[in-house]
Amino acid sequence: MHRLALPALAAFSALGLSAAAPPGAPTFVLPIACEPGRTCEIQHYVDRDPGPGTRDYRCGPETYDGHTGVDIRLPDMAAQRRGVTVLAAAAGRVRYIRDGVPDQPPGHSTGPTNGCGNAVSIDHGGGWLTAYCHMANGSVTVKPGQAVAAGQPLGKVGVTGMSDFPHLHFDVRHGDRVVDPFAPDAASACNARQASLWTPGAAAKLAYRQGVVLNAGFTAVQPSKDDVELATVEPFAGAASPWMIFYVRAIGLLPGDEAELTLKAPDGTTLATVRRPPLARWRAEDFNLIGKRRPATGWPKGRYVGDYRVWRAGKVAVSRRVEVAL
Repeated sequence: MHRLALPALAAFSALGLSAAAPPGAPTFVLPIACEPGRTCEIQHYVDRDPGPGTRDYRCGPETYDGHTGVDIRLPDMAAQRRGVTVLAAAAGRVRYIRDGVPDQPPGHSTGPTNGCGNAVSIDHGGGWLTAYCHMANGSVTVKPGQAVAAGQPLGKVGVTGMSDFPHLHFDVRHGDRVVDPFAPDAASACNARQASLWTPGAAAKLAYRQGVVLNAGFTAVQPSKDDVELATVEPFAGAASPWMIFYVRAIGLLPGDEAELTLKAPDGTTLATVRRPPLARWRAEDFNLIGKRRPATGWPKGRYVGDYRVWRAGKVAVSRRVEVAL
């Protein structure tokens, strides 16, 4: 979540989308070793609105003003600690690296200084450059001048520089202009049909989605959003738990979306339910929970179910079911 600030990459400080993708543009493989929709998600796209508003390549709101790249995020810090590799999106030569920027807790961004954090820039020839930002301290594995192949490891995802959550910021430029890899011709209307710069395999994995569940589960102690991000949610203790709490964190919900949570007992009885009012604006992150105190006779044995639904224009647009057995 930043504007790039790599001192050796002056071209990466300019804003403004490329009017069209010139001939000879590279094609990109997935720049991170994760499975979109399962172990990672897109949090933000390139902002294609030239003014103070925001608009992604599908005319949606999944970006923020002035955002120049694609943010592919991990579900939490537990995933980051396990190690997720950043990959070269296309063959080229390393132009610049930065390592040694300290890791930081999510939500404690260092601001615009060293905004890209630990990073790598690759020159693909013909004026094409890519940058890979926010890598973990000490994880960069390449050197300036080194030739790299598409899919070659560059480092690990971290939380460094101007970053508030574990993610890779992937940035594409041609000369001094931003290029949206999903829709390289900025002169076309958003949502217009055009070829992306992704390989067919990468494009299929990066299919556009409005609203996804990032985390969901059961716990015995009311968690905060920070607990979920840091992966410090208290584990559910089974029959001994004084509370049964069902929590969900979703990203990319739209204005008008209504989040509904329901907790059911093994016999199908509804223990708790809530339906939130319609969202007034796009929600980059939406955290909800419901719970039930343990009855005096204890938790009956069986399978408990937590259901999450997001209602959009009268239909369920996002859903997740989580079960726990006692």
